[in-house]
Amino acid sequence: MHEIALVPHARLPRAYHDRHVLGSTVDAFGAAHWLLAERAPEPGDDLHPFDALVVSVHDGGAVETTELSAVRTWWPKLDRLPDGGFVVASARDRRGDEKSQVQVFDALGRETWTFHVGDAIGHLLADEAGDLWVGHFDENPLGIRRWSATGELLWASESDPGAGWITDCYALNVSGTGVWACPYVDFPLLEIRPGQDVRRRTGIARGADSLAVHGERVAFLDHGRIVHGEMTGSSVERRDDALLTRPEGGPVGRRRVAARGSRIYVGYGPLTEWGVFDLSA
Repeated sequence: MHEIALVPHARLPRAYHDRHVLGSTVDAFGAAHWLLAERAPEPGDDLHPFDALVVSVHDGGAVETTELSAVRTWWPKLDRLPDGGFVVASARDRRGDEKSQVQVFDALGRETWTFHVGDAIGHLLADEAGDLWVGHFDENPLGIRRWSATGELLWASESDPGAGWITDCYALNVSGTGVWACPYVDFPLLEIRPGQDVRRRTGIARGADSLAVHGERVAFLDHGRIVHGEMTGSSVERRDDALLTRPEGGPVGRRRVAARGSRIYVGYGPLTEWGVFDLSA
């Protein structure tokens, strides 16, 4: 099997390596963000709000910092909104915290909205319009939902017969107005576009945790392999497989992913670095 190496994308500046990384992502415009705390969480910390720092690295290497006040989760999902604000969501519900599971901060780091989207968040990705796409895992099989940044439910997969029953949203890709997903149990490729019925194609990857789409081509990240395919009207035809490696070679290992159009961003190691696989390259 041939290998495909990730291309280096962004790195947390060394000046912040003494802080604890709570979460990290790459936004819809390609900027990488790290949510940092002064220390690692301890038992009981989830009951007390704390101040955190977001370090953002843009294309070209420009670094920006944003201080967030009164963050309420030590196990967050993070993304940046188009207006420069941030969304921080607790992947798991906590008793008494249902109304503030999701916190929205403005560009100055001030909390502006809080709301609840449901337990067991596996994926949270903001699109270029600022809406939030949330994919849930199997401990709360809500499927995929789209929310406004003020907490209004805009779309739900369970309301669209084409989506089928989604037990666990394994892979989610959000870019522009197009959303792609590969859910458990049958792992179909779902194409989701606002205002249209969900399009469902028979998939080729049994357990992909990320995917990239470019034209009629699709690539799944499945247990450390890139599985290439080509879309037809109702299915995906398998083309070839490749082993994904770090930029310097070697297995990626434990990772975090953010899928955006033709790109799969992969955070690896202690989550201070992001590499990218680009299907369009």
